[in-house]
Amino acid sequence: MEKYEVLNRIKKILTDKKLSLSTAESCTGGLISSYLTDVSGSSAFIFQNFVTYSNEAKMKYLNVKAETLEKYGAVSEQTAREMSEGLLKLTDCSIATTGILGPTGYTKEKPIGLVYISLGFRDNIKVIKYISKAVSTKDRYLIKKDIVEYALYELLKYLENTLN
Repeated sequence: MEKYEVLNRIKKILTDKKLSLSTAESCTGGLISSYLTDVSGSSAFIFQNFVTYSNEAKMKYLNVKAETLEKYGAVSEQTAREMSEGLLKLTDCSIATTGILGPTGYTKEKPIGLVYISLGFRDNIKVIKYISKAVSTKDRYLIKKDIVEYALYELLKYLENTLN
């Protein structure tokens, strides 16, 4: 599905239902926010967006627990879930990402291109594990772009299934 079709469908669902969306991005560094604001009228549904690249920012702004970060790491299903939980105290719907773009910071268990995408509406949170199809390019921007496009498509499906 084409980028603007996905974005306009997300906009329609949220504006029709008068719901707000907030983002918390780590590895995607604000690119989800950038995509969402590429759509005219996005101010009708975007409430507040965060780039929480550091663990300190995740704890300060999203209430991610230090214990979660210590036990599971910043790149984990648990951290992604807590990022959405923090957002959902502020907004109706959430999307959060935490992952590894490389070329450093990866392990065998957590390879380059791994991301956890958390989607939420009220108390219903879904976390998706995804490995970017663009890893072979070794280009951080292309990996980010692939993650963002995948995440927004998953957000659309999530909203359609949850709200319709």
